[in-house]
Amino acid sequence: MIVQLLLALVPIALLIALGWWLRQRAFLAEHFWPQAERLGYYVLLPALFLHGMATARLDGVPVAAMVATLIVSLLAVAALLVAVRRRLPVDDAAFTSIFQGGVRFNNYVGASIAVGLFGNQGIALAAVATATIVPTVNILCVLVFARYGNIKALSATHLLRHLFTNPLVAGCFIGILLYATGLGLPDGLGPAFKALGQASLPLGLLCVGAALDFSTLRSWLRPVGISSVAKFIALPLATLAACRLFGLQGPAAIAALMFQALPTASSSYIMARQLGGDAPLMAGIIATQTVLAALALPLAVMAALALA
Repeated sequence: MIVQLLLALVPIALLIALGWWLRQRAFLAEHFWPQAERLGYYVLLPALFLHGMATARLDGVPVAAMVATLIVSLLAVAALLVAVRRRLPVDDAAFTSIFQGGVRFNNYVGASIAVGLFGNQGIALAAVATATIVPTVNILCVLVFARYGNIKALSATHLLRHLFTNPLVAGCFIGILLYATGLGLPDGLGPAFKALGQASLPLGLLCVGAALDFSTLRSWLRPVGISSVAKFIALPLATLAACRLFGLQGPAAIAALMFQALPTASSSYIMARQLGGDAPLMAGIIATQTVLAALALPLAVMAALALA
């Protein structure tokens, strides 16, 4: 089980390293990277979320308890981060990256680990976690960007419009609607959306690696540390408390805790770049958390096993 966790992190680290190397060697034209980020944010990632939720299989999963556990723990940590904002020695753009690093998750890693641990049941557990966390964190992050990013001047009406036209949020809700109505994806469209979604992981991670600038490493230490404490300590503890509160046990509890202890998603970088966050810092948080997850994930799963 622990070996499977560690092996799932290896390709992520390798793709980030490859992106950094390609940028350093100027293998691709400089203007390629912003265009790749735009493609990922507006096309590939929405396709991933839409397909994943429209094709979910939830038989035998304690959906209500798992959803409540995930949402309550996320809201608790999000509220904590916003509450301590004034005490953090960072600017607004850097705070948006800290916030994203504290609440977002890498669903590719989570899905592969869940399937490795629980087989077919893991697919259903991963679907519930993804369908719950993705819309929740995207809404929370858009709200934070509205307050601290470059969309802070929006009125309430414009904020709502921006929120529900955000491509990531829209992809989530369209996928949920297709699943809830039983319509699903037509045979011709399903494979196309699946292929687009699969392309988002390698491209996103290459962009993360390309954005790394180690000359600013010293200035990253504190914000990276704050974000990682929120992600790997505060969020798993909040999830454990929520599991007890809602009576979530067994594989569903293990999956919930595991998903909340995942490193932050590569989509965090793309969102930071598009909405006025600190993108280089976000890249540093993603890279650092990918390494830290090698320790945090096994500990989280062992804690869940002890309490299951």
